[in-house]
Amino acid sequence: MRLLVIEDQDELGDSIKAGLGDACYVVDLARDGETGSYWARTHDYDLIILDYHLPGKNGSIICREVRERNKRVPILILSVVTDIQTKVELLNTGADDYLTKPFSFAELQARIRAMLRRRPMITDDLYCVGDLSLDTQRQSVRRGKREITLNRKEYMLLEYLVRRRGEVVSRAALLEHVWDRDADPFSNTIETHVLRLRKKIEGHGKQKLIHTVPGRGYKLDSKA
Repeated sequence: MRLLVIEDQDELGDSIKAGLGDACYVVDLARDGETGSYWARTHDYDLIILDYHLPGKNGSIICREVRERNKRVPILILSVVTDIQTKVELLNTGADDYLTKPFSFAELQARIRAMLRRRPMITDDLYCVGDLSLDTQRQSVRRGKREITLNRKEYMLLEYLVRRRGEVVSRAALLEHVWDRDADPFSNTIETHVLRLRKKIEGHGKQKLIHTVPGRGYKLDSKA
């Protein structure tokens, strides 16, 4: 899952990015309102974490600009402001939730999981495709009774495919949601990671789950 953090406080922004990265999210970090608004409007993020007080444009303006582009991405506001009027204004301009600074990282993660579960394609923490199971809260993967060890990027790739199970997922969508802005679209990194992932989850004579759809992308399905 790819998140955008818009936060001008360097230490806090870096801390949020590092913590969410450790939790297997791909995170882009914008440090001013102009940049953050542009990225939010031109990329397909799964969730946006948005500071209210920002240089260039504040959170309220960014929310409005994102919604004017008809983007339904969940937006979580971070702010030291606690008055009800400001919260109401932000919710009315398109924010989905509001977290007051200072906050615990555990609460931030819980808010993110709750907001992501509200999206139509996300309804639970446990996903099963055939005898493959993936627990997003524990970040664990099993094939039948066997636990499978994946590195961070392999897990993120599998999680996105599992969430889109039964659908054809394009190479562009994988780059957009599993890799960050610095990824080289002309490299073979996706193909390499898919190959490694297949070896880990389809070895030992197990049924093939990751199917290549020529010219279109990949599909995770228990059916051929």
